[in-house]
Amino acid sequence: MLDIKWIRNNTEEVQAYLLSRNHDFPLDRLLELDDQRRSLISETELLKSERNEGSKKVAMAKNSEEDTTFLKERMKEIGIRIKDIDGDISNVESELENLLLNIPNRPHSSVPVGSDEADNVEIRKWGEPRSFRFEPRAHWDIGEALGILDFERGVRLSQSRFTVLKGPGARLERALINFMLDLHTGEHGFTEVQPPFMVNSQTMRGTGQLPKFADDLYRCEGDDLWLIPTAEVPLTNLHAGEILTEGVLPLYYTAYTPCFRREAGSHGRDVRGMLRQHQFDKVEMVKICKPEKSYEELESLTACAESVLRLLKIPYRVICLSTGDMGFGASKTYDLEVWLPSQGKYREISSCSNCEDFQARRMGTRYRPSSGGKPVFVHTLNGSGIAIGRTLIAILENYQEEDGSINIPEILIPYMGGLSSIGPVVN
Repeated sequence: MLDIKWIRNNTEEVQAYLLSRNHDFPLDRLLELDDQRRSLISETELLKSERNEGSKKVAMAKNSEEDTTFLKERMKEIGIRIKDIDGDISNVESELENLLLNIPNRPHSSVPVGSDEADNVEIRKWGEPRSFRFEPRAHWDIGEALGILDFERGVRLSQSRFTVLKGPGARLERALINFMLDLHTGEHGFTEVQPPFMVNSQTMRGTGQLPKFADDLYRCEGDDLWLIPTAEVPLTNLHAGEILTEGVLPLYYTAYTPCFRREAGSHGRDVRGMLRQHQFDKVEMVKICKPEKSYEELESLTACAESVLRLLKIPYRVICLSTGDMGFGASKTYDLEVWLPSQGKYREISSCSNCEDFQARRMGTRYRPSSGGKPVFVHTLNGSGIAIGRTLIAILENYQEEDGSINIPEILIPYMGGLSSIGPVVN
């Protein structure tokens, strides 16, 4: 959520960034409602002042036997008008708040301006894609042949875009989770959290999932509970409504959770395999910090995600998303894209974003400077640390051998109980 005063005083800048984000937002209506609200509040304040003065005159007239009939009638009229205005203010504020909840965040000045992913800018690459002496196979062929991925039974148990992992495949998923949590807590200073996997509507609003993305979420009918689309939601909301002391900042949180997304707008995209699932595992990282430190923290957060891929020795690249490709709540985003041999290209595996005070305003999370003064909104950052299923895909494809087996990355062997490879199933 943006500060309405800032929007009012920087209308041209807001119009320009909305255009750069391809966002058809009714800015004129928002400004009209803001004017109406301020006008109504001004009117009711004048009426309340007049009522207060009139009440004083009525009280003083009691001792002088002055006729106050007209004055009392005027006080009654004012009371009715104030009640009507309060109702108008409530209606205007409700529509205004809904619009403020749907306006996207403003991009940082360093974000490349562009209409879509074609305008993203590559920042760096790491690792050389492997040269195969054979035609590399896709992860779904590898996984099914090894007996560790079962797509048919996943559909039978649920529906499309659900997968069953079995045997060493399930063990590999668990190994990745433990490896990433150990890395982020042991090396990067994050505190591990085990949050609820279902949260209420207010929590979803706090990080920007509601109201805009309601169609992409799974809701528990009959309860005010939603299945989380990412651990960013509960982790960032841990301090919703709080005023923190400056000394506790920055706060670093990490969590493993399953994530649930309907992805209503992505039908027909990556329907085969595990690349785009309705349920998937992820290790998430969240930072809460002072505004002047947030872009330094973004670079550090991205480096934490990169370290996962470097230790796994999987080639990747980092790109800075353009204004037209960036997420709703982000001011700046770096995507990590991992190399997939079967596709011959890089695919997203992590997004690291600085949301500045966009989420903090929605959540009401501030800190009190140690030097005194009014509380200040914190800045919040989030990043995948990283997506477990997509990492498993990258391992299957980058570590595959001609005989159908896959090697286990060296860093994961202890987490696999010493298993260094997964071989084909022998019938």
